[in-house]
Amino acid sequence: MSDRMTPEQRHNCMSHIRSKDTGPELAARRELWKRGYRYRLNVRKLPGTPDIVLGKYRTVIFINGCFWHGHKGCTVSTIPKSNVEFWEEKIHRNRERDMLNDQRLESLEWHVITIWECELGNSRIAETIDKAEMQLKANLESWEAYKAKRRESRAFTIQQARKHREILEQIKAELEEQFSR
Repeated sequence: MSDRMTPEQRHNCMSHIRSKDTGPELAARRELWKRGYRYRLNVRKLPGTPDIVLGKYRTVIFINGCFWHGHKGCTVSTIPKSNVEFWEEKIHRNRERDMLNDQRLESLEWHVITIWECELGNSRIAETIDKAEMQLKANLESWEAYKAKRRESRAFTIQQARKHREILEQIKAELEEQFSR
């Protein structure tokens, strides 16, 4: 079946899709706030500009759209019938970028939680946030242990600081390149 919209209409439609403050993000943020979690939004200094950053827990949360990030096994994650090659490549690039950002965050000692759009429906949101809450508690314990190790070993602290500076310099260079165009 061909597209019902002209290329100009399709472009206009797709250009209005937001990347911040989406419905699933707002639902997750409301639920976290109700449970007493305080957070920052879209911190650009971190790789991937995470949707939610919980500094106390040294955890970031990405709220991924099933279509845009290629959620395996999800009914929402289908490839459009027209321009298939473009969409497969786009979703593949998104998934690669997500994995790279996760690796960078983990090397900076951040824990990453990914919540999918389909997990935030009215029937599943409480269960999803319960799982995230359990992970947050585990992450807090892990972060406390890491900080204790850093306090004990000066060499470990210096090594970690050097590694963090290198990664942050890479991210800064990539951001400057991306936004200087």
